[in-house]
Amino acid sequence: MTTSNRPTDPPPRPLAQRLGAILWPSFFAAGVATMLFFALIDPLELRDITFPELELSRMAGYTIGFFLFWAATAASSLFTWLLLRPASRFNRNPPQ
Repeated sequence: MTTSNRPTDPPPRPLAQRLGAILWPSFFAAGVATMLFFALIDPLELRDITFPELELSRMAGYTIGFFLFWAATAASSLFTWLLLRPASRFNRNPPQ
């Protein structure tokens, strides 16, 4: 019999923990990005440049901006999580 010297992978984390590890840091990053972006850019001026026909309030501009930043930072966290998963989970030898 041969024994493998490869370390065993830890069990997969619960879904709530995986989602929290992706969404919680991205929430904070989106908050910081929103503050920095809107410290320099007025949402009403941005609306007038991009979509002048839309009736959006300043608060709606802040909200839309925050959720766009949150989506972008969550995507970044998700891709990092995907790339950091152990390759051995996906490169197992097929059953013989």
